[in-house]
Amino acid sequence: MQYADYALWQRDLLGSEDDPDSPAARQLAYWKDALAGLPDQIALPADRPRPDRASYRGGQVAFEIPEELHEGLAELARDHHVSVFMVLQAALAALLTRLGAGTDVPIGSPIAGRTDEALDDLVGVFVNTLVLRTDTSGDPAFAELLTRVREADLAAYAHQDVPFERLVEVLNPVRSLARHPLFQVMLTLQNNPEAAVELPGLSVAVEPVDAGVAKFDLEFMLERRRDGADGLAGTLEYALDLFDRGTAERLAAWYGRVLEAVVESAASVTVSGLDLPGADAVRPAPLVPAAPTAPAVSADAGRSRA
Repeated sequence: MQYADYALWQRDLLGSEDDPDSPAARQLAYWKDALAGLPDQIALPADRPRPDRASYRGGQVAFEIPEELHEGLAELARDHHVSVFMVLQAALAALLTRLGAGTDVPIGSPIAGRTDEALDDLVGVFVNTLVLRTDTSGDPAFAELLTRVREADLAAYAHQDVPFERLVEVLNPVRSLARHPLFQVMLTLQNNPEAAVELPGLSVAVEPVDAGVAKFDLEFMLERRRDGADGLAGTLEYALDLFDRGTAERLAAWYGRVLEAVVESAASVTVSGLDLPGADAVRPAPLVPAAPTAPAVSADAGRSRA
């Protein structure tokens, strides 16, 4: 099987968007309903107003989830019949709400896209980007928030075949050169075993590289530690247009505090009850409407990372 075979199979499987009974039409209908009324942007605790045009200059802050906390997150996930990713997503949404982002929090996340075992060893890019809308209204306890996240995420996974750039075209949100469409914060969890590369006479290892680029306002990236230790290694990639390094470091530290709090007491801790030193003094930067761009640039503006 080759990638071209997969493309033909997917096209045949999804059918035409013009056919209301086709999977393609049904999936698009789901996303239109699921993302109806989505905010164009969310308020973030930025150090500067958003410029008219994003420079995509970025910085990175490293953080980690130690072994004991990682085990606690896994146990919490098992107890509430969710995945570890869902716990991480709910915690991130709770943090953003606590910092003034509102209670309707869209978070972008890449999904592997290999929905059939026949695709496991096929060379090619299958990654798609999903918009995971997180409802934190009513100041729920974290356990209740996990239930909401689970329901929303499972529905999104069941409708994951619509390419993100096509979704942007169909939903047609207000376009801007200043920000990413549909979401500005991404969460990535890379929990697959690291690929082993063996070349005769060479020792090969993966080394992180800071390219100085930020594709989104904020991207929280988590993966298994490369040194073989348990726990997760984290990187917060942030847009220099909006954030200073000190602010990014506080955001990463606060995220860790939220994870510790929900592991300790998911049943009782609420979004407003999260104890984050210094957070009460944070005020989100005002949302400044940016001049919309011409529709011709919309597809590239919404293209996900391969």
